[in-house]
Amino acid sequence: MTRASRISALAALLFALSGAAGADPAPPPAVQSAWQMTHALTADDVGAYFDGMVPSEMERADIAGVVIVVVKDGQTLFERGYGLADVKAGRPVDPDTTLFRPGSISKLFTWTAVMQLVEAGKLNLDADINKYLDFKVPPYDGAPMTMRQLMTHSGGFADTSKDLFPPDLKHLKTLGRMRDVPMPARIFPPGTTPAYSNYGASLAGYIVQRVSGERFEGYVAQHIFAPLGMTHSTFEQPLPKGWSANMSKGYRTASGPPGQYELVQMPPAGALATTGSDLSRFMIAHLQDGEYQGQRILGAATAQYMHSLQFQPAPALPGMALGFYQEPANGHRVIGHAGDTGQFHSDLHLYLDDHVGLYISLNSAGTGGAGALGSGLRTSVFRGFTDRYFPAPRSAAPPTWADAKTDGRILAGYYVGTGRSDAGWTRILSFLLGQTKVSSDQDGVVTVSSYRGVNHQLQRWREIGPFQYQAIGSASRMAAVIKGGKVTLVMRDDYPPVEALQPVPTAMSAVWNPPLLYVSGAILAIAVLTWPLAAIIRRWYGHSFELTGRAAWLYRLTRLDCLVYLAFAWLWYWLMSQRHLGSDTDWIIRLIQVVGLVAVVGTVAPIANVGQVWNQLGRGWWAKVSSVAIAASCLAAIWFVISLKLITPQIAY
Repeated sequence: MTRASRISALAALLFALSGAAGADPAPPPAVQSAWQMTHALTADDVGAYFDGMVPSEMERADIAGVVIVVVKDGQTLFERGYGLADVKAGRPVDPDTTLFRPGSISKLFTWTAVMQLVEAGKLNLDADINKYLDFKVPPYDGAPMTMRQLMTHSGGFADTSKDLFPPDLKHLKTLGRMRDVPMPARIFPPGTTPAYSNYGASLAGYIVQRVSGERFEGYVAQHIFAPLGMTHSTFEQPLPKGWSANMSKGYRTASGPPGQYELVQMPPAGALATTGSDLSRFMIAHLQDGEYQGQRILGAATAQYMHSLQFQPAPALPGMALGFYQEPANGHRVIGHAGDTGQFHSDLHLYLDDHVGLYISLNSAGTGGAGALGSGLRTSVFRGFTDRYFPAPRSAAPPTWADAKTDGRILAGYYVGTGRSDAGWTRILSFLLGQTKVSSDQDGVVTVSSYRGVNHQLQRWREIGPFQYQAIGSASRMAAVIKGGKVTLVMRDDYPPVEALQPVPTAMSAVWNPPLLYVSGAILAIAVLTWPLAAIIRRWYGHSFELTGRAAWLYRLTRLDCLVYLAFAWLWYWLMSQRHLGSDTDWIIRLIQVVGLVAVVGTVAPIANVGQVWNQLGRGWWAKVSSVAIAASCLAAIWFVISLKLITPQIAY
């Protein structure tokens, strides 16, 4: 039984013992599916279900506060705050007044604003976005970028994290300075590859600002917040005067200190502060095709089009609507979006045909990945709610595909995520340390090292159709896209369709790059350590250094170059351990790059030393072999400098 199942069973038992009226005990999701048991979606039943699940999970995962809202048929069915908005002050979470930061759920407001302007005839989804900008987004192989591609995260931008969360107001740029924000590299042809882009969403918000003639923050306030009566919502940074008293603190863990208010460099991508009650109005408006209590933020046809499938990278899996993404929900039509800052973690789900919306937000990351996307409390709430009120129809498990063993061998290999930065040193994280290994056993059952379930255990995938897989023991699906007999993308439905896995080029494969790094690093370390050790031994026995002249200089310069390479590697390790990196730390990165440049130039010494050793009479076999090994290790280090882009003209990440 999974952790989520145990939680559901415990909730059901507590609920039954409480004698609460109007609801039945909830068996685990798997049993629900088998029994075809559907619970009445009532306020009492929802309250009993979440009251049995959420507090215990919060305590286990060290989460300070949670807000949950459920809407149904144009009304708020359930809203409740759990835990504390301020641990030290003992202030509870109030869904009506407590402000949370829902992160990238902010983008749904940006995309709604875009569709308002499309509806007004001021924007064209398929026009070159340069038509609306005061700077140029260069084409990719002659192909321009469109608003539709921005809304489906298929514009092809590399990921970027530099200055995303500036440390203070002096580092915060207004949206009007969008042209001053470094543009990420375009690494994929537009409209072909899912790659999540905060920059792309902010570019859309900037276009809203330019086309409407209003500040983005003001536009959303006037054209979305005001019609919906969202009086406790804002994109302004810092918060308007008097709002801070209602702002929830943000935590890594409830037992730790709170963090500071998180500023977002790209407001349209994630700067929203709002309450659970206000979010209910936004959900209802979208569930009712743009209308809330007689007020319209979108025409019905526009809203329906916005909610429809627009981009489906893997045909067997959910795809992207315009801004929203499709989600697996026992065959029900659900769209939604997640949102994460460093401290707040949120999910919004709209069951379109059922006229139901679900919103959850945590003010803590918690322990054990409780706040992480695709796992922990957020996913347990969504899946448990879906299985309880919209259970899957009973069906027999599909048979294993006949070509499972052959297809498993084709799929096996190393992969890297499409949501990556290719511009600089962060390639260490994606290509050197972050590759995903796909393996297939003798029966064709596949494992993907980065695909884990809610319980954080490695999932095992059984092929049920041509390169279509189902996780053993759950309903999760995975699929591979095959072109020309080769894998081009791997995706799963447990994760939003804004990122996929791609096969790693042979030159960057983890098959040989990490071993090369370890071996060459060990050789460089041995060369450095034996340098003073040999001197100590000579001194102990009263021997003099036998090399003179050019040979002596090359010997010493070679060891010195090895030392500089090791320092270069350690400095990158140290840098990656730092919590805050931004423009104000560029000088540190540049200093590290200078150290690396010295090492690269200094490689002349190990190479020259090889010739010196092999041409000098009387040098033993150990001196000859070690000189070659050291020179080869220095050349390997240069390979990593080049392939990981550790020394670049611009500092982008």
